[in-house]
Amino acid sequence: MADASFDAATGEFSRLCAIIRELRQRCPWDREQTITGLGRHLIEEAYEALDAIERDETAAIVDELGDVIAQALAIGVIAEENGRFTVAQVMGAAADKLVRRHPHVYAGAAANSAAEVIENWERIKRDERDRAGAKSALDGVARALPALTRAEKLGERARAAGMDWRDIHDVLAKVREEMDEVEGALAADDLGAAAAEIGDMMLALANAPRFIGDRAEETLRRACDKFVARFGQVERLAAARGLMLRALAPAELDALWNEAKRAAKSG
Repeated sequence: MADASFDAATGEFSRLCAIIRELRQRCPWDREQTITGLGRHLIEEAYEALDAIERDETAAIVDELGDVIAQALAIGVIAEENGRFTVAQVMGAAADKLVRRHPHVYAGAAANSAAEVIENWERIKRDERDRAGAKSALDGVARALPALTRAEKLGERARAAGMDWRDIHDVLAKVREEMDEVEGALAADDLGAAAAEIGDMMLALANAPRFIGDRAEETLRRACDKFVARFGQVERLAAARGLMLRALAPAELDALWNEAKRAAKSG
């Protein structure tokens, strides 16, 4: 059964590659695509796949993962046309990396727990960065990452190198320090400095969740979901009373918001 499934996957992979190559020849839109442009589409498709996974909708997961793979293959096909690299090289590099980073499976190393696997994985990644000529522990954290995720990863890398806050209380103290500096910049009417200090404050705050076993992206996503739900409740309350949100005073909006919060807490 496993062999049949593998053979089917191999066949469909080859068919998808052939379709993408044909579209590059016969479709005007596909001919115009570039690696840079498809890179942006790849990010969008990855987020849509993540959304389907989090919703746990099987059909959507199949569909969105297919889009991610198709975008990645399209980039590989364009690279082949330009003589930069081949799809086979991409697949080979991915396979080699998995083998290299799982020495407990392929090279006789010991790893009896998931924690040991992660420890080995991170050590191997550090060795790879060193061989690639990395000059800083922060090298390799992609600048194109969402800023919130990048800020957290930079903090994790700095911690591994020996520099970090002691605990979440130190992080929050830094946030308060940066907030004071924002207020000072605003008092001086220096908006550029205020923006820079807000950035420093956000960088520190992005690292707070990891000190309590959470992740910055998931923490903020949950907060966004909560805001959407409560704002929707505010809209419903206002509509039921014939009120227009734009016409309400701040105190009236606060009252509706607090009512929505109470309704959420009561279930």
